[in-house]
Amino acid sequence: MAIQLSRSERKRRIKKVEQLVRQLVELSEQDIKKLPCDHQILELFLEAQPLKGGTKKRQIKYITKILKNEPISGLYDFLARRKGRALKNKEQFHELKYFRDTLLNEAIAARKVLRSEQQELAETWASATIDEITKKIPTVDAIALSRLSAIFARTRQARHSREIFRLLRAAREQMDRTSTHQG
Repeated sequence: MAIQLSRSERKRRIKKVEQLVRQLVELSEQDIKKLPCDHQILELFLEAQPLKGGTKKRQIKYITKILKNEPISGLYDFLARRKGRALKNKEQFHELKYFRDTLLNEAIAARKVLRSEQQELAETWASATIDEITKKIPTVDAIALSRLSAIFARTRQARHSREIFRLLRAAREQMDRTSTHQG
Protein backbone atom coordinates (compact mmCIF):
# COMPACT_ATOMS: atom_id res chain seq x y z
CA MET A 1 0.00 0.00 0.00
CA ALA A 2 1.48 3.35 -1.05
CA ILE A 3 1.62 6.10 1.54
CA GLN A 4 -0.67 8.96 0.57
CA LEU A 5 0.86 12.33 1.46
CA SER A 6 -1.38 15.18 2.45
CA ARG A 7 -1.52 18.18 0.18
CA SER A 8 0.27 20.30 2.83
CA GLU A 9 3.05 17.71 3.16
CA ARG A 10 3.54 17.63 -0.63
CA LYS A 11 3.81 21.44 -0.63
CA ARG A 12 6.37 21.37 2.20
CA ARG A 13 8.47 18.82 0.33
CA ILE A 14 8.34 20.84 -2.88
CA LYS A 15 9.40 23.97 -0.93
CA LYS A 16 12.42 22.05 0.43
CA VAL A 17 13.39 20.97 -3.08
CA GLU A 18 12.98 24.57 -4.26
CA GLN A 19 15.28 25.80 -1.47
CA LEU A 20 17.85 23.20 -2.50
CA VAL A 21 17.63 24.29 -6.14
CA ARG A 22 17.99 27.96 -5.15
CA GLN A 23 21.17 27.18 -3.17
CA LEU A 24 22.59 25.06 -5.97
CA VAL A 25 21.97 27.78 -8.56
CA GLU A 26 24.08 30.16 -6.41
CA LEU A 27 27.14 27.88 -6.62
CA SER A 28 29.97 28.60 -9.04
CA GLU A 29 29.87 27.21 -12.57
CA GLN A 30 32.68 24.74 -11.77
CA ASP A 31 30.75 23.42 -8.76
CA ILE A 32 27.53 23.10 -10.74
CA LYS A 33 29.35 21.03 -13.36
CA LYS A 34 30.31 18.59 -10.56
CA LEU A 35 26.69 18.06 -9.45
CA PRO A 36 25.68 14.41 -9.31
CA CYS A 37 22.71 14.63 -11.69
CA ASP A 38 21.54 14.21 -15.26
CA HIS A 39 23.23 16.30 -18.01
CA GLN A 40 19.97 18.07 -18.98
CA ILE A 41 19.43 19.17 -15.37
CA LEU A 42 23.02 20.47 -15.21
CA GLU A 43 22.28 22.56 -18.29
CA LEU A 44 19.17 23.99 -16.61
CA PHE A 45 21.24 24.97 -13.55
CA LEU A 46 23.83 26.65 -15.76
CA GLU A 47 21.09 28.50 -17.67
CA ALA A 48 19.58 29.76 -14.39
CA GLN A 49 22.81 31.26 -13.06
CA PRO A 50 22.98 34.52 -15.04
CA LEU A 51 19.24 35.16 -14.91
CA LYS A 52 17.74 37.91 -12.74
CA GLY A 53 14.43 38.57 -11.00
CA GLY A 54 11.28 36.80 -12.15
CA THR A 55 13.05 34.95 -14.93
CA LYS A 56 15.39 33.31 -12.42
CA LYS A 57 12.45 32.45 -10.13
CA ARG A 58 10.60 30.77 -13.02
CA GLN A 59 13.71 28.78 -13.98
CA ILE A 60 14.14 27.67 -10.35
CA LYS A 61 10.47 26.61 -10.23
CA TYR A 62 10.93 24.69 -13.48
CA ILE A 63 14.01 22.84 -12.17
CA THR A 64 12.10 22.13 -8.94
CA LYS A 65 9.20 20.65 -10.95
CA ILE A 66 11.61 18.34 -12.75
CA LEU A 67 13.47 17.33 -9.57
CA LYS A 68 10.39 16.71 -7.39
CA ASN A 69 10.07 13.19 -8.78
CA GLU A 70 13.82 12.48 -8.93
CA PRO A 71 16.08 11.12 -6.16
CA ILE A 72 17.85 14.20 -4.80
CA SER A 73 19.76 12.86 -1.79
CA GLY A 74 23.00 13.11 -3.84
CA LEU A 75 22.36 16.82 -4.40
CA TYR A 76 21.79 17.35 -0.67
CA ASP A 77 25.02 15.49 0.13
CA PHE A 78 26.95 17.53 -2.44
CA LEU A 79 25.65 20.80 -1.00
CA ALA A 80 26.39 19.71 2.57
CA ARG A 81 30.01 18.87 1.66
CA ARG A 82 30.39 22.15 -0.26
CA LYS A 83 28.90 24.36 2.46
CA GLY A 84 30.68 22.44 5.20
CA ARG A 85 34.08 23.15 3.68
CA ALA A 86 33.23 26.84 3.23
CA LEU A 87 32.03 27.12 6.82
CA LYS A 88 35.17 25.43 8.11
CA ASN A 89 37.38 27.80 6.10
CA LYS A 90 35.44 30.81 7.37
CA GLU A 91 35.68 29.61 10.96
CA GLN A 92 39.44 29.06 10.65
CA PHE A 93 39.89 32.50 9.09
CA HIS A 94 38.13 34.15 12.04
CA GLU A 95 40.11 32.09 14.53
CA LEU A 96 43.42 33.15 12.94
CA LYS A 97 42.32 36.82 12.94
CA TYR A 98 41.41 36.48 16.63
CA PHE A 99 44.82 34.97 17.45
CA ARG A 100 46.62 37.72 15.53
CA ASP A 101 44.64 40.55 17.12
CA THR A 102 44.98 39.10 20.61
CA LEU A 103 48.73 38.67 20.15
CA LEU A 104 49.18 42.23 18.86
CA ASN A 105 47.10 43.69 21.70
CA GLU A 106 49.11 41.71 24.23
CA ALA A 107 52.39 42.91 22.68
CA ILE A 108 51.24 46.55 22.73
CA ALA A 109 50.15 46.24 26.37
CA ALA A 110 53.43 44.55 27.37
CA ARG A 111 55.45 47.25 25.61
CA LYS A 112 53.43 49.97 27.34
CA VAL A 113 54.16 48.44 30.75
CA LEU A 114 57.86 48.08 29.95
CA ARG A 115 58.07 51.66 28.60
CA SER A 116 56.73 52.98 31.91
CA GLU A 117 59.72 51.25 33.52
CA GLN A 118 62.11 52.69 30.87
CA GLN A 119 62.61 49.30 29.24
CA GLU A 120 62.00 48.03 25.73
CA LEU A 121 60.06 44.93 24.68
CA ALA A 122 62.52 42.20 23.65
CA GLU A 123 61.94 40.35 20.40
CA THR A 124 61.75 37.06 22.35
CA TRP A 125 59.24 38.15 24.98
CA ALA A 126 57.06 35.74 26.98
CA SER A 127 53.51 35.68 25.63
CA ALA A 128 50.52 33.77 26.96
CA THR A 129 48.84 34.16 23.56
CA ILE A 130 51.77 32.54 21.75
CA ASP A 131 51.55 29.63 24.21
CA GLU A 132 47.84 29.29 23.42
CA ILE A 133 48.51 29.48 19.67
CA THR A 134 51.23 26.79 19.81
CA LYS A 135 48.84 24.47 21.68
CA LYS A 136 46.22 24.93 18.96
CA ILE A 137 48.67 25.06 15.99
CA PRO A 138 51.85 23.19 17.01
CA THR A 139 53.53 23.72 13.62
CA VAL A 140 53.65 27.52 14.00
CA ASP A 141 57.00 29.30 14.40
CA ALA A 142 56.65 30.77 17.92
CA ILE A 143 59.92 32.71 17.70
CA ALA A 144 58.84 34.45 14.50
CA LEU A 145 55.47 35.31 16.07
CA SER A 146 57.23 36.77 19.10
CA ARG A 147 59.65 38.80 16.97
CA LEU A 148 56.98 40.12 14.59
CA SER A 149 54.58 41.07 17.38
CA ALA A 150 57.36 42.94 19.22
CA ILE A 151 58.27 44.81 16.03
CA PHE A 152 54.59 45.65 15.44
CA ALA A 153 54.22 46.96 19.00
CA ARG A 154 57.21 49.23 18.40
CA THR A 155 56.40 50.45 14.84
CA ARG A 156 52.64 49.80 14.38
CA GLN A 157 53.29 48.98 10.72
CA ALA A 158 50.46 46.93 9.21
CA ARG A 159 52.84 44.78 7.17
CA HIS A 160 53.98 43.05 10.38
CA SER A 161 50.37 42.31 11.28
CA ARG A 162 49.79 40.82 7.82
CA GLU A 163 52.97 38.77 8.13
CA ILE A 164 51.75 37.32 11.44
CA PHE A 165 48.48 36.35 9.78
CA ARG A 166 50.34 34.72 6.86
CA LEU A 167 52.50 32.77 9.32
CA LEU A 168 49.44 31.54 11.21
CA ARG A 169 47.58 30.59 8.03
CA ALA A 170 50.58 28.72 6.58
CA ALA A 171 51.04 26.78 9.82
CA ARG A 172 47.31 25.94 9.93
CA GLU A 173 47.35 24.76 6.30
CA GLN A 174 50.45 22.65 6.92
CA MET A 175 48.79 21.10 9.97
CA ASP A 176 45.60 20.38 7.98
CA ARG A 177 47.60 18.79 5.12
CA THR A 178 49.51 16.48 7.44
CA SER A 179 46.32 15.47 9.27
CA THR A 180 44.53 14.60 6.00
CA HIS A 181 47.51 12.54 4.78
CA GLN A 182 47.60 10.61 8.04
CA GLY A 183 43.80 10.12 8.32
